[in-house]
Amino acid sequence: MRKFIPLAFALLLAAAPAFAAQPVLFPSLGHKLTDQDKADLDRVSAYLNSIKTMQGAFIQIGPNGQADQGKFYIAKPGRMRFEYAPPNPVLLVSDGSTVFVRNSQLNTTDHYPLSQTPLELILSNTIDLKKRAEIVGIDRGPGTLTVSARSNSSRAQGNITLVFATPTLELRQWTVLDAQGLSTTVALRNVQLGADMPASTFTLASRKP
Repeated sequence: MRKFIPLAFALLLAAAPAFAAQPVLFPSLGHKLTDQDKADLDRVSAYLNSIKTMQGAFIQIGPNGQADQGKFYIAKPGRMRFEYAPPNPVLLVSDGSTVFVRNSQLNTTDHYPLSQTPLELILSNTIDLKKRAEIVGIDRGPGTLTVSARSNSSRAQGNITLVFATPTLELRQWTVLDAQGLSTTVALRNVQLGADMPASTFTLASRKP
């Protein structure tokens, strides 16, 4: 039987503690933020803060190369819905305070406090990445800006990577590295900003059409 992998952020939900706000130090780099780092984090923060609603499609590549796809809906602060296309039975919903992961095949629903998950990196209404202790690195490449974070303060290296397209600065994908060193990548497609979304979008109702 195929093992269905939840949304990449959900791989860390159970173990991730709440993030503390404190001056950022890049343990993996061995130095504090440079002026360029600060400027880029300010740009990313401003971009994330500008997003009020977002919807589109996603493609997820799991650790063994298995591919899943579906639709997503985000309304800040804190609300999110990721629907996987059949045969994947997973539905992930955040109602603003609690994250629910439903598996219709197993008839189970797990739930976690939103404040104790890495989802805050994109679902918070006001974000200042320079003050987030989980940020551990920034990489710049042709047409991309990558921000690496960690899921808890005991890790020296990042296990969450957000990839933004530049120079327009758009969130394109993220990758999560779990405790076993296995990676899952979620790529966003056909993203639309500013759409109206009813409150029922962020409940454990039947799948949206």
